Amino acid sequence: MTTRAKLTVYSVLATTLAALCMLPLLTTRSWLTHAVLVIAVIAAVGAGLRRSPLFRWTVPVAQLLVLLLLMLIGFAGSGMTGGVLPGPNAMRVLSRVFSSGIDDITQYAIPAPPTAGLRLILVSSVGLIAVLVDTVAVTYRRSALAGLPLLALYSTGNALAGDHGSWVWFGLAAAGYLMLLFAEGQDRVSRWGRVFRGGARGTVGSSRVSPGGQQVGVLALALAMLLPVFLPRWDLGLLDSGSGGSSGKGTSGSVTTSLDPLVSLEAAVTKPTDTELLSYTLDSDLAGQIYLRTGSLDQFDGTSWKLSSSVVNDLPATLPSPEGLRSTDVPRIEGDFQVSDRLEKSWLPMPYPAASVQLPNRGDWKLDPLTRTVVPTNDKAIRGLHYQVTSLDLRPTAGELRAAPLAPQDIRDHYTALPADLPPVVAEQAKAVTAKAQNDYDRATALVNWFTGPQFKYDTNVAGGTGSDAIAVFLRDRRGFCVHFASTMAAMARVLKIPSRVAVGFTPGDSKGGDVYSVTGRMYHAWPELYFSGYGWMRFEPTPSRGVPAHYQEASSAPTTAPTQQPTAAASSAAAVPAPTSSSNCTAKQRQLGDCGAKNKAVDQAGEQSWPLSSQVLGALAAVLVVIALLLAPMLWRTALRRRRLGGGRRRPGGDGPLELTDAQVLAAWDELIDSAWDLGIPPDESRTPRSAARRITEKAELDADAAAAAGRLALATERVLYAPAGQVTTAALAADVRTARHGLWSGAGRMDRARALLLPPSSAQLWWRTSDAVRAARTAVGTRVGRAVEAVTGPVRRVFTRRERSTPPS
Repeated sequence: MTTRAKLTVYSVLATTLAALCMLPLLTTRSWLTHAVLVIAVIAAVGAGLRRSPLFRWTVPVAQLLVLLLLMLIGFAGSGMTGGVLPGPNAMRVLSRVFSSGIDDITQYAIPAPPTAGLRLILVSSVGLIAVLVDTVAVTYRRSALAGLPLLALYSTGNALAGDHGSWVWFGLAAAGYLMLLFAEGQDRVSRWGRVFRGGARGTVGSSRVSPGGQQVGVLALALAMLLPVFLPRWDLGLLDSGSGGSSGKGTSGSVTTSLDPLVSLEAAVTKPTDTELLSYTLDSDLAGQIYLRTGSLDQFDGTSWKLSSSVVNDLPATLPSPEGLRSTDVPRIEGDFQVSDRLEKSWLPMPYPAASVQLPNRGDWKLDPLTRTVVPTNDKAIRGLHYQVTSLDLRPTAGELRAAPLAPQDIRDHYTALPADLPPVVAEQAKAVTAKAQNDYDRATALVNWFTGPQFKYDTNVAGGTGSDAIAVFLRDRRGFCVHFASTMAAMARVLKIPSRVAVGFTPGDSKGGDVYSVTGRMYHAWPELYFSGYGWMRFEPTPSRGVPAHYQEASSAPTTAPTQQPTAAASSAAAVPAPTSSSNCTAKQRQLGDCGAKNKAVDQAGEQSWPLSSQVLGALAAVLVVIALLLAPMLWRTALRRRRLGGGRRRPGGDGPLELTDAQVLAAWDELIDSAWDLGIPPDESRTPRSAARRITEKAELDADAAAAAGRLALATERVLYAPAGQVTTAALAADVRTARHGLWSGAGRMDRARALLLPPSSAQLWWRTSDAVRAARTAVGTRVGRAVEAVTGPVRRVFTRRERSTPPS
């Protein structure tokens, strides 16, 4: 392996090891695979361009362009043509994703959910560092300076990780940097020798690196990791945020939590598990219909639904009266909750509306008074928690909700606000669906009936998102999961001037016997909450085959007049509700969630989820294919060249005699022998005659008698072409001699040498030399033509001025 190849490999390894320190930043690690693929592609592009005659500064420029293309393929698929070619909207989509990532940085703590924006920022940052390291260490051969971008990457990742960081990341990053330094040091010693003499190890010209430098590097790395263990820790306050931090301790303040309810819920819904998250008991005859609400999102800015309030209060023993509830004489429900160790990040699950909550450590929790959301001050406050909740047992009837008066103006102003760029289809569809409804309750029920009708299908194999674009796509395709149904119905309700927001939490748990219920990872859910004066916030269930309709939610209301925009047969087929199975293994909860049905349904769903491939996967596959093509190019070129050299020759006129070979064919056969020996570790020596070169190959490769004789015949034929009088005809079977000699070379070579000769033949360097010569010739030709064109344009003018100067008499 050449020195540049070694430096390229070690720069990839160093960047990858340094990037490991950023693993704690997100809750998943799949982004690292994408980042490593980007690093490999950037290194491959650099390795290829450095073999070309281009200027060195063009290598990092090309790598940056490739990095931009990879980011467009991976994160702006909707703006790409065919998934891989940048379209007119690609940069706009990428900019929007990047802006959402910047917003996510300010919103989440560590570890954050793997949103597209955060993954874009991480992968692109690692890609930029890869370009810098490759440029400094390989293109300009300054490996020591490559430590600066590596240090920047490690420092940023370690600072953001905070308590989630580890000394292991430092050890891996430093080890990668040391390997990069050792590779360059070995190259310098092999080229220039050592400065110090003495002994067999210190002789100038030795190709081995003295172990002294390696020992110093390893010792420094070991001391850097072990010394802090024995030193006292000083907290001087420069970087310490204090005991309060950003957790919002005190009467009021900001609470930073890594939980984005909708992003976390999307990940949980699309990858459901049967792991028990919590169990509870409720003393209510409707316990099997009560949702566990963790919070609600009241602000819609066109990008997502989010919690508008950033100021929270200390959690009181008794919660304030629910917003909009007229009567205080309401029955109570007592509940006891036990959270498992599997639920680490969550707002507090409670039936709505809760009147009071008893917690073992109230200082770990804060209350958002606007949405009655109980928020933790740290990510693990919920883990293993045992608490009690007293909630109000509200049971309004459909008639009472129909007769509810108009909501107060402040409620309508806050909870009907919509972004200016909301797609027109949302308002058009909302008004069409509710055209015959006479009040807010009937409008809400009409929306529910429309969403749960045959034209919509529950499907987790679609892209997530709750922004304006996601809502428009959902209304067009009519496929999605609870997040799409809840956010879209809430937006349509706001169009109709019904105060609404999106609630998140869990559907009712499975009964474990008696009054004990179990909540698993399959019960994550989102639903809309609509405001009715006198009763407050009422939940509605628009997601088909999921959840439980509220007792006041009637099966039918005012008929809808919305067009289906789909053929009737297709709609009926697409939204066929799975029939319940007669098996005793199918529980009522499974029938409710639509998980019962024929076994072939699971097979069909698996097939749907496996295809079509996303643009990101297609882009990754395309990048992998490009890398494979670059790696296979030397082998393919060498194989094609050998076939061309050994083919040819013509028969004598009118007979079946031996082939007549031209001088060019003889020289091609000789070149093939020289290149075959070169591929197996015997580089050519142009100072030797053909017979001397054949003797050298025979001795170094220890050829057998047949192979040595074949090499001798090739040498004699070559000398006859080079030195004998012109006009002689060669009739020897030189192609057979080349094959015999190659067989002897391969038989005496080791397994690794044969593998290298096949996959990365050194003689393929001629391809780059020829390309370089062609490019130089092209540049020279272009320069000559440009010079002639300039001369043709400026020559007459220059000659006119010359004549004038000659004709002007001296003063």
